Amino acid sequence: MEEPHDTAHRKRGLLAGLRASFLTGLVVVLPIGLTIYLVYTVVGWIDGWILPVIPWGWRPDQLVAYYLGPDANFPTRGLGVIVFLVFTIIVGWIAKGLIGRSILAQAEALVDRMPVVRSVYGGFKQITETFFAKSEKSFDRTCLVEFPRPGSWAVGFVATTAKGEIAAKLPSDKKMIAVFVALTPLTSGILLFVPEEDVIFLDMKADDAVKLIVSAGLVSPGTKEVQGLLAEQPAQID
Repeated sequence: MEEPHDTAHRKRGLLAGLRASFLTGLVVVLPIGLTIYLVYTVVGWIDGWILPVIPWGWRPDQLVAYYLGPDANFPTRGLGVIVFLVFTIIVGWIAKGLIGRSILAQAEALVDRMPVVRSVYGGFKQITETFFAKSEKSFDRTCLVEFPRPGSWAVGFVATTAKGEIAAKLPSDKKMIAVFVALTPLTSGILLFVPEEDVIFLDMKADDAVKLIVSAGLVSPGTKEVQGLLAEQPAQID
């Protein structure tokens, strides 16, 4: 006859196995689900921004209704993204030509005469050129910088060396660098100008640093949480 404590032990082992399987599945499913949800949401946001700009007769849903009938049920989500990509490629191709550069220069000259608009446009243009310029990498190095007080260290992204008026007026003869310190969960940050010799440069890639900051330090570079749970599961089931 089976002893009561053997039955209780078997039930606890079964519950422990189910719990381990649930946690492992959660670790696998959550990143996939959240990624799909984020992509789906961003695609919908871009569609909502791009599609209203397209003339009514050329909108995807109207074209589908025209060629396939009013009762056609064809998904049009994501077509706004395709339109945006094609439009951006065409604009870039035109802007590289002589005529495109001339038109762009005239448009920028017009914007430069608008007091408020030129400040907004100039700021966005400088940020865009900084992130997408081919001649200079942006945030390609990470470091540790003392912030917000001596003895406390934060992960920072090295932007560039101090230039222009800032470099001239900083009260230091040392080489100063711009370090962007992102705040968890990466919704804001602060730009610091610090002596290069006072920071600790890291081998950590910028992508790994972003993961570390977004997770509030829970996900460290090189950790294998999913593999660890998968490796522990058989032992817990037994």
